[in-house]
Formats: sequence, structure tokens, C-alpha cells
Amino acid sequence: MERLAKSFTTLLIPLLTAYEKEHISERQPLPEKYLGLSDEEMEARIAAAKAKLGRRLVILGHHYQRDEVIKFADYTGDSFKLARLVSKHPDADFIVFCGVHFMAESADVLSADHQQVILPDLAAGCSMSDMADPDQLEQCWNDLQQMGIGGVVPVTYINSAAAIKSFVGEHGGVVCTSSNAAATLKWAWERGERILFLPDQHLGRNTAYKLGVPLDQMVVWDPNEIWGDLEPDAVKPARMILWKGHCSVHTRFTVRQIEAIRAQHPGVRVIVHPEVTWEVVQAADDAGSTEYIIKTVKDSPAGSVWAVATEIHLVNRLAREVQPERTVHSLDQFGCLCSTMFRVSPNHLLWVLEGLVDGEVHNRIVVPDDRKHWTKVALDRMLSIQ
Repeated sequence: MERLAKSFTTLLIPLLTAYEKEHISERQPLPEKYLGLSDEEMEARIAAAKAKLGRRLVILGHHYQRDEVIKFADYTGDSFKLARLVSKHPDADFIVFCGVHFMAESADVLSADHQQVILPDLAAGCSMSDMADPDQLEQCWNDLQQMGIGGVVPVTYINSAAAIKSFVGEHGGVVCTSSNAAATLKWAWERGERILFLPDQHLGRNTAYKLGVPLDQMVVWDPNEIWGDLEPDAVKPARMILWKGHCSVHTRFTVRQIEAIRAQHPGVRVIVHPEVTWEVVQAADDAGSTEYIIKTVKDSPAGSVWAVATEIHLVNRLAREVQPERTVHSLDQFGCLCSTMFRVSPNHLLWVLEGLVDGEVHNRIVVPDDRKHWTKVALDRMLSIQ
């Protein structure tokens, strides 16, 4: 399995961003005895470990996980759905989160005191989350005050570190996901004149535009420049101050790809994730979160043909689930892989589960107490928004 994973990754390297090329090899090393195992042996041992742990264990799996990992999850979903599920198992001692670091942090904040959250591979991060640094956010907040920009409510996408969520919570803001982004923006505008939205500019822009905010009332804040590379007169009329960040997977999708798929498959409907660029959303037929995409495709009439713009593991899984009544293509013919999600392997999952059986906790994710309170405030606000 590890050899297959490495071969697949090697084939994809020419298609990866510079960030991903730099970090894709940073998979957490495993003990030698967990390498070179057959799929059959891993499946049997994971099943045995799960059976021994019983109700003490809950495995959460994000939609972007590879099939050989997601099949062991007790629940599959996007960040919003999985965050809600944490509280539904108060009797579980261990929450194994097959996702990335910021998701496990959120699970730790929302879990009970006796529960321990585990990430199978500590190297599973998120390039978008890394684009928002706590010191940069602090500087941005101070710069806005110096500019005389008031009435700002900070909103952070769940794809951000606990330190970012903590700052947002302490300053009257909230966390959002792609599932509840529209409701969250409405909540924030009821409390302030402007929204500072981070770290994904595209989700913020696409959601605000859908709610009727014109593009000329949005500005992009560059955290690497003085005053965000903006003049106060440019910021004052803005309703959305968008952090200069993005998803390295979803920004690969283009209008030209949409034009090509329409030419190749007349009558195809194109549905995209709102982390794509504004131009791509405008060229598509529909846009929404991963949960929305799944529901829309599954509920479509028999015979429907879809082109889906999101992570390739979700697209391929969805395509299999709706066959033969519906046809699903990836908008990108090469497939867009989230290389950081790909780091969580069944080998890593087996390692952490057998460790729990032996009384050893590997890779526990703990949010420091000084960040936990305000992070929970921001997350609880998110969960309360309908």
C-alpha cells in the first residue's frame, strides 16, 4: 500500500503547486513493522482494533480522504458536519480524526474533558490555513484601527489554526464553513458594518456576491504588505475585507476547463465548490459545499451528467455512488488531489489504533488552555447559526 501511494504521488508531482511539492514528502515516519503491509492484513487488524475499543472509539473521516481510509470511518462529512458530531458521543474516550490538523484542533475544543483527539499523521496540514498567521492577524487588526476603520466583525473559515479562531472569538467574531458561510455573513453584518474574512478570499467573495454585495465593495488585504497594500479610502466603503489566501486545490479549476467539458459533453451541468475563483463560479451552473454538491448530484434526475469541481477522492466516490443512473466527471481531467489529506494512510490509522489498544496514545492534538476558551466561543457561535 505504501508503495502504491508513493507511485501515485510520484505521478501527480508535476501537477502540484510549489507548496505541495515542498511538503508532500513530509509524511510522519512510522515504525518499520507498519510498512509494507498488505491491504488485507491492514483491514483485518484495523477491524480488530476497532472491535476491541468498541464504544470508546469514534473515527471521523473528511470527504477528501482516500477510499482505503474513509471506509473505516464511523462518520463521513465536511468540516461542519463532523464538528457537530463530536458532541453526540460523550461516552467515547478517543476521537480519531482522519482529516487535517485544524479539524482535529476544532474537535479537541468541542470535545469533553475526558476525550482525547488523535490525528493519524501529524504532517497532515493545510496550505490555506498556513496563509493566516496569528501575528499577521493582530497586525491587520491594529492597522485597521490606525486607518480609522471601525465596525469590523472578524469571520474565519474553519480552515484556520486554533490561534486564529481564538482571536476571532475574543473580538466578537465567528467561525464558518462552506456549508454555513452565507448564514454566518448575515450574522456578522447584523453586528457590524464590515467583515474581515480570512483566510480564503474566494469563499468570502463568492458568498458575499451571492448575497448581493457588489465586487466594488470588496477589497483584498495582503498580510505581507504594510496596511494590507491598501489605502484607507479604499477600505472605508468596503463591506468585505478579504484576506489574501486561497485553497491550492480549488484554485486549479478554470473557466477554460468548463468550456472544454461543455464542448465534450453537451448538456452537462457544472457544479463547483465556493473555494474556486469568482470567474469559475460565474461560469458554472451551481456552487456549494461538499455536502451540498453530494446532495444536489444524488437528488438530480436520472440521466443527469455532471462535472464536479472539488477534490478528486470525493468526485470519484460520488461518481461510483450515483452510477448508473447519473454520470459524474471531474472538471479537471487530471483530478485535483489534496496532498495534505493524502498523507493520512491506512498504515497511520492502524498504528494509532493499535497504540490505543495497547494503552498508548499517539499524536494527541491538544489546544492550549489560553486559546481554548475563545476558540470554543467562536465555534459555538458557528454551531448556533442556522
